[in-house]
Formats: sequence, C-alpha cells, structure tokens
Amino acid sequence: MEMRQRVQWIGRMVLLAFILASAAFLSAITAMRFAIQGREVVMPAIVGKTEQEARSTLQGRGLFLKVEDRIFSMQGVATVVRQSPPSGVHVKSGQFAHVVLSMGPQKVTIPAIVDKSLRAARIEILRDGLQIGEISSFRLPGTPEDVVLQQDPLPGSTAASSPQVNLLVALGRSSSAFTMPDLGGLSLLEAENRLLAGGLRIGKITLLPLTGAPHATVTSQLPVKGSRVESGAPVELQVAE
Repeated sequence: MEMRQRVQWIGRMVLLAFILASAAFLSAITAMRFAIQGREVVMPAIVGKTEQEARSTLQGRGLFLKVEDRIFSMQGVATVVRQSPPSGVHVKSGQFAHVVLSMGPQKVTIPAIVDKSLRAARIEILRDGLQIGEISSFRLPGTPEDVVLQQDPLPGSTAASSPQVNLLVALGRSSSAFTMPDLGGLSLLEAENRLLAGGLRIGKITLLPLTGAPHATVTSQLPVKGSRVESGAPVELQVAE
C-alpha cells in the first residue's frame, strides 16, 4: 500500500512538473512575441520631404534612410520622389527605407520648328523630351498646308523638363463646295454646260443601250443630286446610247 501511494505521488509530481513546464514555455513564447511586436513600427510617409527631413522623421521611429537612385522630376532638389516600403506598413525597428531622390527638373532648350511640317515638328518636339501643346490653325495665302507658322515658347529658350510647345499651323487653300445639280434628262452637252457653270467637270461616261431614253441624254449620275461636292470634282454620267 505504501508503494502504491508512492507511485501515485510520483505520478502527480511528474504531471505537475509537466504542467508547470508547459506554462513556462507558453509564457516564454508569449513574452517573445510581445517583445518582437514591441520592436515593430509603422513606416511614415516621407515622399515630398527633403532628404534631411526624411532622415529626421525616420530616426524618430528607429528607422534609417538609404538612397537608391536620383532622377529628374518637377520636385525640388533632394526631395524624396519614391519610397519603399510604402507608408503605413509595419516594419521592424532598425530597418532601412529605400528612397529615390529628385535632381530637380531637367532643363531643355526649345528647338526651332517654324517653317517645318507639322509631322516633322511633332517628331522633333517629342524627341527632345517635350510635349505637344495646343495646335491652332490659320489660313495664310501662298503657304503650304500643315506648315508651322509660329511656336510658343520661342526657339532657344530654356524650359523645365516636359514643357508644352504650342503651335500655329497653316491651313491649306480654301476650296469652294457646290450642291450637285440634277442632270437627269439633259443632253450630254447641256449636262456639261451645267457642270462647268458649277465649277465641276465630266468624268467617266458610260453608254447604256436600250434604256428607252432619247439618244445622248443623261439617265443617272454620280454623285447623286443634292450631294455636296468640291470645286473641280469629276462627275460620272450614264448616257443613253
């Protein structure tokens, strides 16, 4: 009986030791987790700050700054353009914030594009890293169509990266438009005179046999009557043979 009690006592001691060890292990895990979480901070927003301002902001949270690159931008010199990790992310204390700093706007010289075609002007403007701005048109007699008449800014001036270049472009010569008359039933000679009076001309003539219409009279036309046609445009006629 004494032996049995001793065994039971030992069993209870072993069970108690196991419970205490488990509790200690769980407490250690929990304490470690709290310790790790306690070293985490939220990454602040430093985009738009100067390099010195960004460093001070990071150091206040136990973080550091590392410059990865420098690029041209409209931001001021030494201003943070991009950051990684982004703001709002939880990071460990002592981690680096990798940033890209601005070198300020790139200075470019406006090219001379007056008297060039619009297509050539577009190519040169884009090649120099500029942008096409507003394109206005003006009809100037004796000037070929799509030729650049004026530009703004003026050639040779210096501007920041990606400025817009506004253009004034010549329109082509004006052309008169007419309403297509009805030529049906007219003789070929009458139709020709009608077209010439309207600034038009006869184009292709197709002879149609067995139409029942009088010889050499117009049976149909293209463009049809009422259509708007440009001066000098040809008109196709079908004529009774």
